[in-house]
Amino acid sequence: MKQILVTFIALFTFIATNAQQPQSNADTSSLLQAFKKGQVHGQLRYYFMATDNNAGLTDYFANAAGAALKYETAPFLGFQLGIGGSMIYNIGSSDLTKPDPATKQPNRYEIGLFDIENPARKTDIIKTEELYLSYKWKSSKVIFGKQFINTPFINLQDGRMRPNTVEGIWANINDIKKTKIETGFLYSLSPRSTTNWFNTGESIGLYPTGIHTDGTKSGYAGNLSSKGIGLVGITYTPAKNISLTGWEVWVENIFNTALLQADFKIPIANKSKLVSGFQYIRQDAINDGGNPDPVNAYFPKGGKAQVLGAKAGWENNRWQTSFNFTRITADGRYLMPREWGREPFYTFMPRERNDGFGDVNAYVVKVGYSLPKLNLKTQAGFGYFDLPDINNYALNKYGMPSYTQLNLDARYSFKGFLQGMDLQLLYVYKGKSGNTYGNDKYVINKVNMSLYNIVLNYSF
Repeated sequence: MKQILVTFIALFTFIATNAQQPQSNADTSSLLQAFKKGQVHGQLRYYFMATDNNAGLTDYFANAAGAALKYETAPFLGFQLGIGGSMIYNIGSSDLTKPDPATKQPNRYEIGLFDIENPARKTDIIKTEELYLSYKWKSSKVIFGKQFINTPFINLQDGRMRPNTVEGIWANINDIKKTKIETGFLYSLSPRSTTNWFNTGESIGLYPTGIHTDGTKSGYAGNLSSKGIGLVGITYTPAKNISLTGWEVWVENIFNTALLQADFKIPIANKSKLVSGFQYIRQDAINDGGNPDPVNAYFPKGGKAQVLGAKAGWENNRWQTSFNFTRITADGRYLMPREWGREPFYTFMPRERNDGFGDVNAYVVKVGYSLPKLNLKTQAGFGYFDLPDINNYALNKYGMPSYTQLNLDARYSFKGFLQGMDLQLLYVYKGKSGNTYGNDKYVINKVNMSLYNIVLNYSF
């Protein structure tokens, strides 16, 4: 597979670089011209990450470097072919295969920069990310094959070296006035921090699985059966400052998730706006939740979960501020595979999740400030996440205590000679608010810790 990937990328790069004509939306006159007038895109990425845990617990660091390359033909009769892949190298890190001696807990964050299935692997972490055929008509498009998609529940989740990729058929329909429709069926996924492709059931449980509702270790990894995922999302914009969104995610034989969301912007003086939003999510088990044996099921048979969310804020050309709230009811755990993407909650903060919890109250304040002349964007966020006690196994899947979280994020885009390069600095601190009963396995990599991120990208 590695040799095939490298050969295809080299071949397409050679073809593309034989012609310098810019790609346009108009069809080329022949298939040969479609290949000659295609385009190559790529990215070089360096990522430094370090975790500073409580005294007496293991600290970690990692340095990763990688590259991604994609070739896409010019349109021919509305069709385009795309192929792309990536490679990652561990260029200097802690030993990510060794658990912490005191708690026996494994590394959590840095391991995700590489291959979680083989933490000792340091070179030639190669992955086929895209291989698709697309067809475009007017402003709409359908794509079949390996590709990237970005939805509320299955998305890029690119907080490591490379994002999630999926395989299936996906359509973006944009030719209905004031309405956007996104829909498709997925049957294979390759989550970030992996190099292989997995069917739907196999893709759930590649990351840590936590505990069953009775406190025993969850057994669903490798034991789920599903033919695929059907998704449909509709965004209706009746007016410039109103957006109404609905999503349905049906995971055959496992669970169904529905989202309703409304977002509003009210113009006020001095080119400012008041912003607000409301969100409702409902989840229900399908059949046995993926396996007839409850211990090996992902979703409890007959189980359900409900989430309510709201935000209110103010913004202008430079400032973005918001107060955000999420309530996961005590009906059951909110469950969405961490392998598939980040959460759509207003209170989401990078480097932590609320998947696996029920009876949650989350409060987050976000403040962003941009300096356009300096190509600099900054954001700060502070949140309090009130979770069930770590011994409440039915509503606390990962043994996470209540916590506070501070995020400080700065992003700079270079100009001139270094145009195409951008730098991100992200600092995260999580403080303990809940009881851990003196057991540091509920502390390490979870609370009373700092996480440092330096990311340098060069895109072309």
